[in-house]
Amino acid sequence: MSARILVAEDDEKQARLVRIYLEREGNAVQVVGDGRAALEKARSSKPDLIVLDVMLPLVDGLDVCRILRAESDVPILLLTARTTEEDMLLGLDLGADDYLTKPYSPRELTARVRALLRRSRKAAGPAEPAVLRVGAVVLDTARFEVRVAGRPVVLTAKEFAILEALAREPGRVFTRAQIIERVFGFDHDVQERTVDAHVMNLRRKLEADPGRPRHLETVYGRGYRLNDGPDPASS
Repeated sequence: MSARILVAEDDEKQARLVRIYLEREGNAVQVVGDGRAALEKARSSKPDLIVLDVMLPLVDGLDVCRILRAESDVPILLLTARTTEEDMLLGLDLGADDYLTKPYSPRELTARVRALLRRSRKAAGPAEPAVLRVGAVVLDTARFEVRVAGRPVVLTAKEFAILEALAREPGRVFTRAQIIERVFGFDHDVQERTVDAHVMNLRRKLEADPGRPRHLETVYGRGYRLNDGPDPASS
């Protein structure tokens, strides 16, 4: 199951590599480059997990860990170039759930992330429902399947992610910026017109008449929502 992951890493090359590997796992990844931004983004976006470099500018990664742990139980994976046992124990004492020493394998990092997410979700209790039903639209997030009035629909990964975000809060209006945040992560390269293009493609696949959408609606001046009323086709 995909997760929202915040990566706090000031080395741009390293951050890009971590992002690529985590997104290959289907996660929505946000990247920040200093400790102050990490605190702000963790508080505003409520990620499912944080990958936190110890050596961050503005606010040290260990201080970020200590502050966040006092505020929430979000899983924290520390990345550190400090290899002494005392440094590693300090990070764990401050509330980190796991750590990796640099240099590390990106594959090991993704494995550690998966393990932390599994433990976190198990501790949190029942998982979010795997099957989402909004009117005639049915998403099976475990099988990556979508049906509209019983008709199977094939979506790309990003199309599915957008539809899932809307389906988890049916009737709520999402701005383009909110969709970018949830689906694409903290990526300045993604433009709002990219969201519009994905929505247009979704409508071609979901709607009987894409020009007059009944499921995926536009709220002019605001954004998009998934119709949470009765199946419009039956009315």
